[in-house]
Amino acid sequence: MFDISFWELFIIGIVALLILGPERLPGAIRSTVKTMRNMKNMASGFKTEIEEQLRVHELHENLKKAETMGLDKVSPEVAQSVEELKQAALSVQEPYKKKQDDEPK
Repeated sequence: MFDISFWELFIIGIVALLILGPERLPGAIRSTVKTMRNMKNMASGFKTEIEEQLRVHELHENLKKAETMGLDKVSPEVAQSVEELKQAALSVQEPYKKKQDDEPK
């Protein structure tokens, strides 16, 4: 990731030891590692969210294509996307159906 040699890292460690001292250096290292880990987790979460949004967008495009062509004349890829969207819609509606069935009339 970073192009840092051993000697550069060694010099950074010596400078940090001189500035922070031996008492505060371990805490500073832990804090830095924790911050880097949080940034990495945020970046991977952002990447996952973008990939999911692109997938949803692709499914919507395929659904639009299927609507314009007629649902019986579509390619297998588009038909699979339409089926995935139908299943997703049913799974989203399922919790609401259970709540409506539980309510007394």
